[in-house]
Amino acid sequence: MCRSIKTLRPPVLPTEATEEGIHAAALQYVRKVSGFRAPAAHNREVFDAAVAAVARATAELLGGLEVRGHVPRAVTEAEERP
Repeated sequence: MCRSIKTLRPPVLPTEATEEGIHAAALQYVRKVSGFRAPAAHNREVFDAAVAAVARATAELLGGLEVRGHVPRAVTEAEERP
C-alpha cells in the first residue's frame, strides 16, 4: 500500500506518535487513495476533510492500542514525579 507511511506505535517508534507524524501519515494515505498529490481547488475541501478524518481515526486507534511490553509515556512520567 503506502510504503512511505511509517509505523507510529511503540516500540517501533521510540516515543508516542506526534500530531505532526499522524497528520503526515494521513496525508500520505489520502494522496495514495485519491491519486492526487495536491488536489485541484474544487477538490481541496473534500481532500482536507478526508485528511482530518483519517488523522482523527489514526489518533483514536493509537490511543486505544495495548502494546505488550510497552508502558505508556504518561505512566512513566507520572511515576518519575515526587
